[in-house]
Amino acid sequence: MASLSRRRGAARSGVVEKRNLLTVCRFSVKTLLDRSCFETIDDSSPEFVNFVSILEHILSHRLKGQTTWFGYESPLSFWDYIKGACSKVPHNCIRSIESMENVRSSRAKGRAWIRVVLMEKRLSEYISFALKDFKTTRRFFEEGAIMLVEEAGLLADTLIGLNTIDFSFCLKGEGLDDSCPAVIDYTPYLKFTQSADSISSDEEEMRTLGSSGSESSTPDKTATAASIFTEQSTLFSKCKRFEQKYRMALEQKGYLEELVRLREAQLSEAVSHNKALHQSLADTHLSHTLEKQQLEYIIVELQNQLTVLKNNDLRSRQELTAHLTNQWPSPDALDANAVALDTLLYRKSTGQWEEKSFQSLEQLSAGMSLTSNTQGKEETPSLRGLCGSLTSVASYKSLASLKSNEGLASAATEFSSPGVTPS
Repeated sequence: MASLSRRRGAARSGVVEKRNLLTVCRFSVKTLLDRSCFETIDDSSPEFVNFVSILEHILSHRLKGQTTWFGYESPLSFWDYIKGACSKVPHNCIRSIESMENVRSSRAKGRAWIRVVLMEKRLSEYISFALKDFKTTRRFFEEGAIMLVEEAGLLADTLIGLNTIDFSFCLKGEGLDDSCPAVIDYTPYLKFTQSADSISSDEEEMRTLGSSGSESSTPDKTATAASIFTEQSTLFSKCKRFEQKYRMALEQKGYLEELVRLREAQLSEAVSHNKALHQSLADTHLSHTLEKQQLEYIIVELQNQLTVLKNNDLRSRQELTAHLTNQWPSPDALDANAVALDTLLYRKSTGQWEEKSFQSLEQLSAGMSLTSNTQGKEETPSLRGLCGSLTSVASYKSLASLKSNEGLASAATEFSSPGVTPS
């Protein structure tokens, strides 16, 4: 039971703390807007010092620590979160702040970042961009942090009003000293403001007192003084209400103008991006059409070439078939054993080629043996080449068997004779 009550108390304290910080942040923005109407906001302005302290508390609310190798948890600064979540903001100032020589600690860099983005009028943009990176935000903050609740989006909208203020800061001042803690001053926001009903009831009470005094024989001077006081108080209260309404209308006007400017910038950026996408799509479609036409032309050319090659191949086959048919006589015209061989015999001794004709393979063998006997032992191979025209299938087969002999070779490789027809 006690643990349940403690959990409820802790939950309530967390909710109250978040609500207080968000509420006092809105009040701080309003006081800054009011002060900017009369003077320039710099590091010495109490309203600015209080606003920076409130923003530091919001960005550091329930921020996780970093666990070291030894198991200890070292505290992190909100600058570590901003550096990780806003590194992809277009034209960001993170790298320039990291390179500042006089700012070394993480807290000092965070305070310098707040001043720089306020002068650039981009604080709301950075906060909105960081909130969109939900993965990084959950990695740096614990459950229940202000940056993880829906009200954080309203905080970014509230900070848009600061874009209407021209800030002027010195990044070498004492405000960047990390030894100074961020303390929030709540007293400017705890002033009592009398409501209209309370003012009217006070006026009624004053009239009642004045009338009762006149009835009890009070002098006319006293009644006149009371009426004058009442009128003055009424006019003062009316003037106060009008002043509050005017300031509220002025704040709303500045907020709406800044919101409209931001939306117009976003719209122009979206329109330009849309035009770029349309242009890219048109270029892609055009290139695709040209590539398609080129591929179709190449396919047609390849088909034409394939058709020509097929026709040439068919014509070559037909010509080869006709040539072979005209060259070879029919088997019935000649005897199966008849052969006509025009043979070139090379005699090594004389160094000359001799042309002879043989009618059969037996005559060819006898001629070869006779040639080898006449040459003797001087040189063994007397027949160097054998070529001629065959007149039958049988002779072709005989010649094919003779080509395997070591002493036979194609005479076309060593000598060309005009009276020899190659096979």
